[in-house]
Amino acid sequence: MRRNRIIGLVALIVVVAVICGFAVWRTTTPESKPAEPKQSVTGYLGGEKTGLFDDPEFAKLASDAGLKVDYRKAGSLDMMTADRTGMDYLFPSSRTAVEYGAGKGVKATRQDIVFNSPIVVYTHKPVAEGLAKSGIMTHDGNVWRLDMAKAVAAMKAGRSWADVGYAGGYGVFHIESTDPVKSNSGNEYAALLANTMNGGQPATRATVKRDAPVIRGIFEKSGWMETSSEDSFNQFLTLGVGSKPMMVGYESQILDLAVNNPDAYAQVKDDLVIAYPTPTVWSTHTLMALDARGEKLLSLLESKPVQKLAWERHGFRSVDFSGTDSVKRFGVPGAEETVRNVVELPPNDAMQDLIAVLRQ
Repeated sequence: MRRNRIIGLVALIVVVAVICGFAVWRTTTPESKPAEPKQSVTGYLGGEKTGLFDDPEFAKLASDAGLKVDYRKAGSLDMMTADRTGMDYLFPSSRTAVEYGAGKGVKATRQDIVFNSPIVVYTHKPVAEGLAKSGIMTHDGNVWRLDMAKAVAAMKAGRSWADVGYAGGYGVFHIESTDPVKSNSGNEYAALLANTMNGGQPATRATVKRDAPVIRGIFEKSGWMETSSEDSFNQFLTLGVGSKPMMVGYESQILDLAVNNPDAYAQVKDDLVIAYPTPTVWSTHTLMALDARGEKLLSLLESKPVQKLAWERHGFRSVDFSGTDSVKRFGVPGAEETVRNVVELPPNDAMQDLIAVLRQ
């Protein structure tokens, strides 16, 4: 009997100790707070940047900054006239689009260039080797270059693919691009044409007016033009040399492909050629914040982790090259370490005139 009492007393002491211990733990352990809701931010985005915005690592960095980022894809010029109801930002690919938007009444609360990418020309090895025979393209060590003056002269003269050295081409020699009045890569190609016809110097309002018929004629050779650089690049890869011998794009597109779709890159790497026009122009990807949420996204994009991610996984050169390393990291033959032979875009008034004449 006495033994049972002792056991019961010990059990009671244990129960009391457990209860007291739990009470102490509850009072000394901070209560877990529910996760802060993320601020949703959405806007219009150039197609070449969707890979970055779809990247899970970007989503994590955004989440750590308290944001949930969404987008709608639109051409850089198209987004300036699109319905902006409920939109927090616009993310075009050049300052020309920014100025075009300003002329349409688009007012940013804050804006800044966050990435750079040079305009390049994509083609296929048989085409590049053929055009090298006529001097339109050259192979400088490991880098292919496209002589814009010779290319424009051939297009003005209406020369055929065979005339310029590529016997397998059908019809007249031309370089395809996106629609220059809707998408930035096409618009910057138009600027390159205008600059080339002005002796390699930035075009002026006077030279744009003088050369407008020739520039329109060059674009007419392309027929249907995509409004998204992403769609245009995918069509180039899918349809092959028979349909799209050459096209204008961003350097970042092939670098992004090599990292994020290595199987697809493996299929095209022995045929695809990246060529740097001489001269070329820089595409300046500019985030235009339309409200406070857009401003938070701009701060995120300018942060070191996002700048590093944008280069290492998507091929966008940062504004100050901080956190970036050699382009050799991508394993893309012919990608240039330091982009040379760059010319400035025409001044804003000449660019707006160029857009206007191409709308006609």
